[in-house]
Amino acid sequence: MAHPLKSKKLLFALATIILLMLNFYTLSVAYPTMNHPLNLGGADLPRDFSVYYIAAWRMFHNPSQIFTTGPLSDGEPAIYPYLTPYKYLPSFLLLISPLVNLSYYQAFWIFDAFQFALLPLIALLLYKLMEKKNPILAFLIILAVLLLPYPMPGRGLSVSYFMSWAEGQAKIFLSFLLLASFYLGYKGRPALSGIAFALGAFDPRFAILAFPLFLFYNKNKLRNALGTMIITLVASNLMVLYPGTAQGFLNMILSSGGTTPFYTPSWIPLVMIVCLLAVNARQLVDAIKNGLSAHKERIE
Repeated sequence: MAHPLKSKKLLFALATIILLMLNFYTLSVAYPTMNHPLNLGGADLPRDFSVYYIAAWRMFHNPSQIFTTGPLSDGEPAIYPYLTPYKYLPSFLLLISPLVNLSYYQAFWIFDAFQFALLPLIALLLYKLMEKKNPILAFLIILAVLLLPYPMPGRGLSVSYFMSWAEGQAKIFLSFLLLASFYLGYKGRPALSGIAFALGAFDPRFAILAFPLFLFYNKNKLRNALGTMIITLVASNLMVLYPGTAQGFLNMILSSGGTTPFYTPSWIPLVMIVCLLAVNARQLVDAIKNGLSAHKERIE
């Protein structure tokens, strides 16, 4: 008779393979859009990845213009359609900087392939974080995050993942970094957890949403985790102090950065964070109560 733990692992592995195959189908539907400018609804649209790629190029060649919208006549690669604003922290450019050694489309394909390769790791991290939860609930969450089923004509089985692949969005990478931070905290490695969270905070909206989980998974060694996170966040974004970069960053925040809606690729980390908050809601409330009680005792 098979050991229950081995059976559970086998079912998890089988479910992950099936979900990856279904997600790959959505990727295959998006693939024909990846060899030319993205055209949806009869209009050419700028890819998110084109924004990342040019911003990373500017980081090396013209850093004061990282947050500038539109092409510059300074020798940078020409990409059509023209760019939308770069809306992430500069730290993200450090993470993708090796890609600027490749041509635009080569870098785009590799970035998508890299993110697809992260999906089984995301499934494994979710499995580890929910190893003590109801198995059915854990499977449903992995299904929601790994596939996010929302079929539309011409968009495969998931409009969120279709747009992520077609646009070269970074939300899968972001989800992985945040999950890695939670898992490292869960395993008692607060310094590494802080580093991973700081790197995953390149989209501050999701860092704010995920911060309660970061605190929860690092509750036993919180000071170490917070200290490392703050140091890494500051160090990885020092380039914002370069002359002209800070002004561009502030202009982006005051114009479009703070009002960007949650487009469909954003649903991937959003669903992941909400699900983890929901399954840990009771423990989160207890942790808050214990923290308040301890604080009250110190005051008294």
